[in-house]
Amino acid sequence: MASSLIIENADAAYGGVRVLEEVTLDVKPGETVVLLGTNGNGKSTLMKCIMGIVRPRSGRIMAAIDGVQHDLTSLTTEQIVDLGIALVPEGRRLFPKLTVEENLALGAFRPTARAQIKHNLEACFETFPRLAERKSQLAGSMSGGEQQMLAPKILLVDEPSVGLAPILVSRTIDKIKELKERLNLTVLMAEQNFTQALRIADRGYVIVHGKIAFHGASADELNNNDLIRKFYLGL
Repeated sequence: MASSLIIENADAAYGGVRVLEEVTLDVKPGETVVLLGTNGNGKSTLMKCIMGIVRPRSGRIMAAIDGVQHDLTSLTTEQIVDLGIALVPEGRRLFPKLTVEENLALGAFRPTARAQIKHNLEACFETFPRLAERKSQLAGSMSGGEQQMLAPKILLVDEPSVGLAPILVSRTIDKIKELKERLNLTVLMAEQNFTQALRIADRGYVIVHGKIAFHGASADELNNNDLIRKFYLGL
């Protein structure tokens, strides 16, 4: 059973700096929804709010997992991860002095995940064969694209195109789609590469200065929106 996510009127700030204002969006079971926005508009902060890393000042963040509703604002980050919600953060957040395989194994550090470590490692190596070839290599010695593969690819993906060569951006986006379809995932992807994001998005939102400025109910609606043409296409 695919999961879903509902965010209603979420406000968030860092000290006196307000970052999110009344953000409302939803991701239905099995959808890939893209959150479009240039740097500094609140995409990463919203992801952190969902994961409990940043606590919203107001609003509601609900996730339906296996038919059960969970209020994420009342849970710790560890509890949210235990529900099966994970974040692929922007950039490459690896342990450079550990091997590829050791970095992957850290994802099974939690007691609830340890029983599945062998199966999950096999799935990672099947999805990214290059990692299997280099599982004994120190993560810090790999190329940027190879390092990006080590991040988990479940549910929340923050700026997967950052720091990657164009050909690797395309491949990474394709892998997100492949994993979504193969594992019946529900995906919320924050991205500023409009062209690549639209290739796999069912629909999406545009965030400007911490507010949802537009909701496109389909990829076509996003593609034909004047706001997107102005910010992303220079038209």
